[in-house]
Amino acid sequence: MTAAEAAALIKNDENLALSGFTPAGSPKAVTRELAKIAEAEHAAGRPFKVGLFTGASTGQSTDGVLTLANAIKYRAPYTTNGDFRKSVNAGEIPYNDLHLSHMAMELRYGFMGEVDWAILEVCDIEEGETTCKAYLTAAGGISPTAARLAKHVILELNSFHNPNAKFIQDVYEPADPPLRQPIPIINVGDRIGKPYVEIPREKIVGVVECNLPDEARGFKDSDPTTDTIGHLVAEFLVNDMHRGVIPSTFLPLQSGVGSTANAILGALGKDKNVPDFNVYTEVIQDAVIGMMLEGRVKDASTCSLTVSNDCLMQVYDNMDHFKDHLTIRPSEISNNPEVIRRLGVIAINTAIEVDLYGNANSTHICGTKMMNGIGGSGDFERNAYISIFTCPSTAKGGLISSIVPFVSHQDHSEHDVNVIVTEQGVADLRAKNPIQRAECIIENCVHPDYKQQLWDYLKLAKGGHTKHCLTAAFAMHDSLARKGDMRLTDFAEYVK
Repeated sequence: MTAAEAAALIKNDENLALSGFTPAGSPKAVTRELAKIAEAEHAAGRPFKVGLFTGASTGQSTDGVLTLANAIKYRAPYTTNGDFRKSVNAGEIPYNDLHLSHMAMELRYGFMGEVDWAILEVCDIEEGETTCKAYLTAAGGISPTAARLAKHVILELNSFHNPNAKFIQDVYEPADPPLRQPIPIINVGDRIGKPYVEIPREKIVGVVECNLPDEARGFKDSDPTTDTIGHLVAEFLVNDMHRGVIPSTFLPLQSGVGSTANAILGALGKDKNVPDFNVYTEVIQDAVIGMMLEGRVKDASTCSLTVSNDCLMQVYDNMDHFKDHLTIRPSEISNNPEVIRRLGVIAINTAIEVDLYGNANSTHICGTKMMNGIGGSGDFERNAYISIFTCPSTAKGGLISSIVPFVSHQDHSEHDVNVIVTEQGVADLRAKNPIQRAECIIENCVHPDYKQQLWDYLKLAKGGHTKHCLTAAFAMHDSLARKGDMRLTDFAEYVK
């Protein structure tokens, strides 16, 4: 059927579960037509909104068009779309920011209601007498759970993707408690499932053929700041390896999305002191694909190929290599705490701000405005062998310090943060009490424009085990709100 015919089957107030993880592997044809239906229904004075359950973010053809059509009644668990972000911060869309490893299981537990429709992007379909094998494209996401729970399934057969993508898929859905078994991944490259999602034939109401490229997000090129952060992280990990904290064979790496993540992995790849290593992560970017072809990255496990389309074609063109070294998994496996802890993954993610004691905010600007969501950072950082957060020491041309007395929103507590890295240096917080952590962070990570200011705050701080001056704890945020600048003349004015 056509995308318009498929979209016409979906009714107001129904819930949709979608394939994909980031724009990679997300549906793009049916959702565009669904936005047109919403606009027509609204113009006629009738309501039309749907709930959206996804693996992570999607692209403009899903989050974007449905937001602009005012067609989203509820959304979970993560997004990066600018239009969606504006609507969330305006209070127009109920948005539930979840750890990505939780999404599929919370759907199965019934926490979010019924799943009426699953829309999955696939590169190939094999029909059997009672079931169909649906082969996913560039991401795992929540696809197996979406297909199993949904009353009806629509498949987008997207010829942009090479059918050989099936050779790197490992579809595995754990049982729910009390029947859940240990997830049998011992090595990064282990495959434990099937290369397809198995769907009862009677559920599939239609196949929509299309040829639509992934809406790959563009990331900023690295700059001197991100290059310095990358070099400092590499230097820190090499030093830990030399002193025996990290095994000489090294450990699997997880790195978040963006230019800083690419710079860090690039620095590690260039450092001859770092042995060839593995990657166990939720998102793979272009840098890792290049290092896999060079042999610097041996095996990589991910939930999504969040790469440029040219890089994706490179994967498809070199499938003889990648089928043995690259694995795409569902998000509750790629982000599974049990597996992350067992493999000893070193987690490296980006924070918006960090406070003097190591608490990190990775989601909200000034504590109120949602940026994207927590994503998988909590899944990895809480369970990592070493938990690292990176950020530039300042933002907005120096008007904002990324190190503050007290984070305005806490996603990751001090208990889950081992190391903080800015372009100023590295704060190793392991085996330090709160005051030692604060002194280490100020001395090593704070920009010179803010260093004395934060020493002044620490002098004002009172209390027991952890010291604060609550009347001045958000003084820098308050100054930013009132004057557009976090630089203070005197912290003491907030105590009067």
